[in-house]
Amino acid sequence: PPQSSSQTNGANKEALQYEIEELKQKDLALDQEIAELLSEGYSLEELEQHICLLHEYNDIKDAGQMLLGKLAVIRGVTTKQLYPEYDLELSD
Repeated sequence: PPQSSSQTNGANKEALQYEIEELKQKDLALDQEIAELLSEGYSLEELEQHICLLHEYNDIKDAGQMLLGKLAVIRGVTTKQLYPEYDLELSD
């Protein structure tokens, strides 16, 4: 039998409440992690700098992967086959 509008709204509200609680728990866990790092002597500025550098690293890595992919297509090989040519590890 089809659900009534009120049943659907109730289910949506329940799902949203659950999602809100999950986000609150994640927020609390992140606050605790930040407090722990601060107690270990890290500064907020240092943590923000580290996060910024990680983003930059990921952007550069993504660009490198894209270039390797295009080169592999041009040569008709897999990107994995190009790694030794450029002294790259598969974990890179």
